[in-house]
Amino acid sequence: MNLRTTVFGLLAGLLLAAAPGARASAQPCCGPITADGAKLAHLLDTSGVDHLWLIAQHVIWNTGEPDPARPGGTNHTTHCSAYAAAMAQRVGVYLLRPPQHSQALLANAQMAWLDSDTARQDGWRPVASPAEAQAAANRGELVVAVFQNPNPDRPGHIAVLRPSEKTQVELDRDGPQEAQAGTHNWLSTSVAEGFHGHHGAWEPGGSGTVRFFAHAVAWPQSG
Repeated sequence: MNLRTTVFGLLAGLLLAAAPGARASAQPCCGPITADGAKLAHLLDTSGVDHLWLIAQHVIWNTGEPDPARPGGTNHTTHCSAYAAAMAQRVGVYLLRPPQHSQALLANAQMAWLDSDTARQDGWRPVASPAEAQAAANRGELVVAVFQNPNPDRPGHIAVLRPSEKTQVELDRDGPQEAQAGTHNWLSTSVAEGFHGHHGAWEPGGSGTVRFFAHAVAWPQSG
């Protein structure tokens, strides 16, 4: 056996030994995307949040279109909470929204409402970990990530989780995948990116102050 054959053999052995771990680390963290999860992804992909619910304008909360009764806005006029409420309405789920609460500081109010007995009775439940939250979204449940600003006079933030086949490494680093309106509107981004303007909301491993809540969805069944 020559030196070249020996080296190739050693390399092949190392690759085979490493392969199981490499394959495991590349596996989705949070289960497969089910048929209902695909329906949730389609809902978010076709929501129009990339061109509706835009910053610096007043909008009709459930369509995201500019409100003709209130033209204009400021650079602080954002609509994360209106978008989340609109997506909930489209799947037949109630999330605190106008006219029960104005769009002003609505995300903070939604967090308080989601943490109430009223929301529990309406079918919402707290989700203990980012992995459980991502898994619920993969199954097609409506899951929201929420940050309540400790200053009640400053806005919080809320986003809707979307199905994703990200790995555990990606989940630990960046959090679940989500869609949102806000300072930036995203059809798909991570919680780390979407909440980066709120100090301490997302921390690697999920130790930040962002919280997750889920609600089952009665998706129409084909066939």
